[in-house]
Amino acid sequence: MQWFNLFNANIRKEYIELKRYLPNTLAMLFTFYFVFLGMFFGIQVIGDPSVQDINTQYAIVNYVFWFLTIMVIQDIGWQVINEGMRDTLEQLSMSPMGIWKIMTTRLLATTLLNFIIVVFLLFLSMLTTGQWLNIDVGTLLPILLLTLISMFGIGFIIAGISIVLKQVQAFLQILQFILAGLTFVPLTVAPFLAFFPFVKGVDLVRSVMIDGVTLSQIQATDWAILSVNAVVYFVLGLFIFLYCERFAMKRGLLAHY
Repeated sequence: MQWFNLFNANIRKEYIELKRYLPNTLAMLFTFYFVFLGMFFGIQVIGDPSVQDINTQYAIVNYVFWFLTIMVIQDIGWQVINEGMRDTLEQLSMSPMGIWKIMTTRLLATTLLNFIIVVFLLFLSMLTTGQWLNIDVGTLLPILLLTLISMFGIGFIIAGISIVLKQVQAFLQILQFILAGLTFVPLTVAPFLAFFPFVKGVDLVRSVMIDGVTLSQIQATDWAILSVNAVVYFVLGLFIFLYCERFAMKRGLLAHY
């Protein structure tokens, strides 16, 4: 019940902030949409006409997933920075639930809200380009769940670093381009990237949405890689976050920004 109440409080908080600062929310949406339009028109103008459709489909999936990775992985880092600037980070540490539980439920809440935005951007992109992808919910859902778990782990690593170093905004901006590279590079070019967080998930999502791959056609090795990545990165991320939290508490860093 405590977890549910915490999740409910955080999802209300995130929704109220998105609504209260509506111009900023709309600016974020327009920015990512215009980035996609730039990619789309670039494909139309300088791309090979014989493969324009498939390139456009790849652009839609990659761009939407890039937005999702940025929102999920970076958000918890920004949350820690904002709590520190508001001088409320130490108050969170004194909560009976602890910082990591609060951040976990906040991460779930922001992911749920951002996922709604991602679905909106996906259909807007398909409407704009006229390229309608295969939306097989039964196949996509388990892939996305395992992929998001590995993203949460990386998000916890960034949050832990943010607790200790405080000022990591420049790193988060650089991270956007790293995430873009991991999202856009296909596994056929660099197969070793399958063991990086969320890359295998993006590749499988592309296979489902573009090539029409079904749940039964996905190999057991693909599920194994997804599952191992999810467990390893989440456990590693939570361990690093808890270690950084204890380090910050011993050094008295939670009370200072």
